[in-house]
Amino acid sequence: MTTSASPVARVRSRVGEALFARVAGPNGHDARRLVHETPGPRWFPKGSAIRRVHGDASMWVGGLRALLLQSLHPLTMAGVAGHSGYRGDPWGRLERTSTFIAYTTFGAADDAQAMIDRIRAVHERVRGKAPDGRPYSASDPHLLTWVHIAEADSFLTAHQRYGARPLSPSQADEYVSQAARVAVALGATDVPTTTAELAAALDRYRPELAASEAAKDTAHFLLREPPLPWTARAPYALIAAGGVALLPAWARDELDIHSRLPHWAGERGGALATKAVRWGLSAALPDYPTL
Repeated sequence: MTTSASPVARVRSRVGEALFARVAGPNGHDARRLVHETPGPRWFPKGSAIRRVHGDASMWVGGLRALLLQSLHPLTMAGVAGHSGYRGDPWGRLERTSTFIAYTTFGAADDAQAMIDRIRAVHERVRGKAPDGRPYSASDPHLLTWVHIAEADSFLTAHQRYGARPLSPSQADEYVSQAARVAVALGATDVPTTTAELAAALDRYRPELAASEAAKDTAHFLLREPPLPWTARAPYALIAAGGVALLPAWARDELDIHSRLPHWAGERGGALATKAVRWGLSAALPDYPTL
């Protein structure tokens, strides 16, 4: 950026760089070049539904919704609380997740597979017992499927509500099908490939879902005590309000996270936050979003 840039442009660039660093980490630009500039075939072509969804600023709201929804499975939550946690290293967890999504969505096929192999190796080491005594394993196909459908439903829901270019019904099915490829590669089974199957899968898991104390603590941490400077808390509150507004009513009831704002205000907050993220990132990343 040249010194002749306007004050607004300078602020926009600083905001974008701060946002990108928060998600991608201090070496984010180097990693991004490796993802997008490494030659070779990709799992998903340019213009595909999964690239549109995962390359859009609505992922910020969708990601928070996914974390809250995933926490409702007691065994999944036990694994997170026991082995990675949100309080100990929330931004490191976010960076690792965003890197995984970047490589599998946009990266060269060999690099995407290498990322899958690394994550599967990590999952094999994550096992233990939940507070109620039930054993869990991060490599359990049933739990992997739950994590996947919570993410796919959240990313798609946020995109359809806040995305720059919402998908048509056939494109939404394409997204679910493409996302399923990644889930199957990780070891998930009985993975939905259409939006109708995705909705049915969520319904199947409902009897297993309940807000444990760890899930409620996580929700409180993410929504009320985010590890952010005070200057960033107001913008983050809009992202949080948007994510909560998009949750099913039963999930909000389980987690006891009813917003102080009316439902419509939460959705408007999410829309405003998404536009602000897009505004900032498009200055820090000239080709953002990558479609």
